Amino acid sequence: MHHTYRNEVQRRKWQNPEKILTEVGVKAGDVFIDLACGFGFFAIPAAEMIGSEGVVCGVDVDDVALEELRAQAAQAGLGNIRVKLAAAEDVSLCERCADIVFIGIALHDFRDPFEVLQNAKSTLKKDGRLINLDWKKESTPFGPPVDIRFSESEAASLIERAGFNVVSIQDSGPYHYVIVANFI
Repeated sequence: MHHTYRNEVQRRKWQNPEKILTEVGVKAGDVFIDLACGFGFFAIPAAEMIGSEGVVCGVDVDDVALEELRAQAAQAGLGNIRVKLAAAEDVSLCERCADIVFIGIALHDFRDPFEVLQNAKSTLKKDGRLINLDWKKESTPFGPPVDIRFSESEAASLIERAGFNVVSIQDSGPYHYVIVANFI
């Protein structure tokens, strides 16, 4: 547990979850689905921003990470976080219920990214948004091997193939980009 926390402190030096979530328009009352949520680097701040009127659903295949997320939520008094142990390829949490489906530095890790995106699409409300935050496809001091990363254009084309309309692609700090997509 302490190990995870130390990682988070390090990570916050190069990634600010509150700033990113604010920039993509997370607001009070939202239904926010965090695919491959891990131990909640984004899910916890999202839950704080969304408040008791909204809900954060975290999905991950790592039950240890989900336990950590549960513990953090309890410690922070956040009753608006739900977690589901599942692969994002295998689960669509609801039909048209989510304001935001968020994929934080994970799209390249999924067994079948296209299927994950199609599930995300069925989960989103008609005016909902897909947010894909990922590593730039260039050498960085840390992060996954460059050859498994998706460039902005690779990710955007995959997202469009899954039936989305890419609204914006922007840098997010020195090592990442963020794609916002919808299907209005």
